[in-house]
Amino acid sequence: MTHPEILQALRRARDLTDRDFAQPLTLDAMAAAARLSKFHFARAFARAYGETPRTYLTRRRVERAKDLLRAANLTITEICFCVGFESVGSFSARFKELVGVSPTEYRRSAAAAPPIPGCFVLMWTRPPAPSRMRNPEEAPPAGAR
Repeated sequence: MTHPEILQALRRARDLTDRDFAQPLTLDAMAAAARLSKFHFARAFARAYGETPRTYLTRRRVERAKDLLRAANLTITEICFCVGFESVGSFSARFKELVGVSPTEYRRSAAAAPPIPGCFVLMWTRPPAPSRMRNPEEAPPAGAR
């Protein structure tokens, strides 16, 4: 692969990570999105973006958690699982490592904006249903009456 092709492949994997950060993403899944071997993918990703794929994924999850801590009235545990962490302990440790304060301290110091009700956050962050229901306001598919 040429350099532009590798960058395009890495962008596919980064787009997958940005879109599906809350899902359990493995190095194998990210490498498959880039259509590279996992070892070549990990080296190329780190060289191109300055961090490993796992570090990038963790940072994206923490960024989303910061948004939810500022704006939603979800518990820390709900936010932890909502952004893709599998344990509150690892979430709190990574959050403090990257942000410098615990999630509780961050929430306390965040600007006092009116919180978004947790039910709305959970509704909008829910994965899409397997089959998309057609919106009655959409035009019917071509050839349909």
